[in-house]
Amino acid sequence: MSEEKSRPPQDRPWESGWAPDTTRAPGTRRLWLAGALALATITACVTAITVMNSEAEEAESRAAEPTTLSGSAPGGLISFATPSESGTSKPGTHRRHPSPTPTTSASTATPSPKPEKKAPKPPKASPTSSRHPKPPASTGISIRSVNFPDRYWRVRDGYVRLDQTGSGSGQREDATFQRVAGLSDPSCYSFTTADGRYLRHRSFVLVADKNDGSALFRQDATFCPRVWSRSTTVSLESVNYPGRFLRHRNFQLRLDPFENSHQYYSDASFQIVSARG
Repeated sequence: MSEEKSRPPQDRPWESGWAPDTTRAPGTRRLWLAGALALATITACVTAITVMNSEAEEAESRAAEPTTLSGSAPGGLISFATPSESGTSKPGTHRRHPSPTPTTSASTATPSPKPEKKAPKPPKASPTSSRHPKPPASTGISIRSVNFPDRYWRVRDGYVRLDQTGSGSGQREDATFQRVAGLSDPSCYSFTTADGRYLRHRSFVLVADKNDGSALFRQDATFCPRVWSRSTTVSLESVNYPGRFLRHRNFQLRLDPFENSHQYYSDASFQIVSARG
């Protein structure tokens, strides 16, 4: 075992004449330094957080302020974004699709073709006549083709065709209509048959059908008169498909888009005359 070294008594000075201070607990100075350092650290953190929050609030307040116009405009004016052209509604987007071709079952209906997007615009109406003249009082009328003056509108098997009418009373009755105020637009025309049916387009084909009271039926059965050149002739434009006019093709009355051609003008022009006796 190693020899234990002798320690000088605590109540007597050392050989150098100095004695330890026994009036204060050991390590007190270090504790005070550690406490002061911790307090300084906490104070610095709190100050940094306060400054960061203040800068964030100032940035948010600057972002919320409205922007001003450039130097070319008077100062202090608030600028507003120009409305985008893509936000405007395009004509024709609210139009309803036509009804399917008349069949015995609705499930076998043929889908309607879509109107052409880029079609030539029809010419403006003659300045001597209004675009939508008010229809006269309801009287028996017949509708005659311009380029086939011996043929008239006639209901046959539910469809409206351009036929030659004979002297029989049945044929004359099928070619006689009542012109009344338009179901969808009173300034336009609707046509009824002797048995109370209306002429309407279904899948762009003109047919005679019973009024079911729906908004689609009222639109399909309304046609607006359009005078192009001679006041004695008229063309009929669909109210729910603007740019499509009634014309005959292979003597079948259809609703076709406008074409800037002599053939189209001839096929889509008609004369409204008194009913054949």
